[in-house]
Amino acid sequence: MSSSNVISPDSSTAFARLCEAHPALVGIERAVDVIPGMRRDLILHAGPPIDWNRMASAMRAAICGGLVFEGLAGTIEEAETLAASGKIEFAPAHDHAAAGAMAGVITASMPVFVAEEKNSGLRAHVSVNEGLGKALRFGANGPDVLERLRWIRDDFFPLMQRALEISGPINLKQAIAEALRRGDEVHNRNKSATSQFFRDIAPAFVATHAPYDQIEKALRFIGGNDHFFLSLSIAHAKAVSLYVEQCGVGDLVTVMAGNGVEVGIRVASLGNQWFTGPANVADVKFFDGHGAEEATPTMGDSYITESIGLGAFALAAAPAISAFIGGTVDQLIARSERMREITMGEHTEFRIPALGYKGVPSGIDVRKVVSSGISPLINTGIASRIPGVGQIGAGMQEVPMACFTAALSALDARA
Repeated sequence: MSSSNVISPDSSTAFARLCEAHPALVGIERAVDVIPGMRRDLILHAGPPIDWNRMASAMRAAICGGLVFEGLAGTIEEAETLAASGKIEFAPAHDHAAAGAMAGVITASMPVFVAEEKNSGLRAHVSVNEGLGKALRFGANGPDVLERLRWIRDDFFPLMQRALEISGPINLKQAIAEALRRGDEVHNRNKSATSQFFRDIAPAFVATHAPYDQIEKALRFIGGNDHFFLSLSIAHAKAVSLYVEQCGVGDLVTVMAGNGVEVGIRVASLGNQWFTGPANVADVKFFDGHGAEEATPTMGDSYITESIGLGAFALAAAPAISAFIGGTVDQLIARSERMREITMGEHTEFRIPALGYKGVPSGIDVRKVVSSGISPLINTGIASRIPGVGQIGAGMQEVPMACFTAALSALDARA
């Protein structure tokens, strides 16, 4: 197996696309109306393909909550029976131009933000972030979680839809570049980006002339959720990855994702093939009262942000995140900066003031990963294995090297 570190012209082409991609938020719609191939008996999940019998408990719990939310089951127990019956189909969100945080569950009637890459018209779809703590994406599926999801669908969605029609497209690339200058890495820290979005969308909410109490509740929901912009960051990154994949060439990683059992990657020139390795639990920072024995191994689609040079690759922009994920500021910056050894170069527009406005390291090169032995870092939340508990920690993990050796074998076989 070759481990050549030579950058191919094809990879340079793919990297140029990564930097020039220009996604904007163009709307919010029901998943079934916009996600390719979506239907009521299909549930999308995070990470590479997996069947019900192998799923992590947190993902199963999220799916059961989704089935009750859709009215396909009356109780969580009925949902478990239905999910195991073969009457429900499961598929990776990434295989349907979509993505979701943690368990990544998207069902037919869930609202999804729509991001459009302006050079190509390609669209990415991501569900609305519920907030931290007990949330469906972390495997919580109690009455309070389902009630919030119904409010998002029945009240928040139509109001946000009208507000976005009034505001017009929102430039996500510009918003992310500004957030990096203001202390976010737009994966586990979205405080500035969420504040910017609040500022941009609030006048449009008022201009809907909806009842005051509806507007107030919606704006409080956005303003009280520092992770609200994460959905838009994921949508932006997914739209970028679709644009890179469209060119069909190069050794660049376009997707990194986990389902709680396996972690998988996709590569620009290899289409929708998944290359997988075992998920694990790293030495992350657990919340008080929780530990590794309770943790779900690597799970989520939000690592698409790292795939384009954000998240763990941009930690130097977000020193305050050390309080949330553990480690000293210097340690986190050093680990993040090491990613320059496995990437194509600096992003042309995503820059870090603390590093003299160097661009974030972008364009993960499969050959560089294997030849250097350096695995990409991801900045992640940790879900409890116990349904209903929710998030129990956060920190950085490495993507398994097995994903990259398998991808390199496929690349060499094509040569």
